[in-house]
Amino acid sequence: MKNASPSGPTSRHDRSNVLPLKGEIDLHVSPSVMASLNAMIEKKPERLVVDLSDVTYIDSAGLAALIEAMQKVEAYGGKFLLAGLQETVRSIFEISRLDQVFQIFPDAEAALAG
Repeated sequence: MKNASPSGPTSRHDRSNVLPLKGEIDLHVSPSVMASLNAMIEKKPERLVVDLSDVTYIDSAGLAALIEAMQKVEAYGGKFLLAGLQETVRSIFEISRLDQVFQIFPDAEAALAG
């Protein structure tokens, strides 16, 4: 099962625990993000990864959804991990000091392996 590219789709981590988000996560998108997260949280995965590599912006509503999800996951003893923050998104996390609250990985694979 070895492939030339370790980051290829043959990588054997379970992707069902990864929520890939795209575009701007704002007041209008946050409720559907929260709904997706809640559906995943119901299954109580050991680790839940939110892949932000395609996210260009996140506002306070989006951050609030992530914080709420993290609290729910930690409540049952799971790990809530963020992955792939672009520079603009990373700076929002740093300004709000949330880079010290969330566990942040370079990409989803690292978060799953972490």
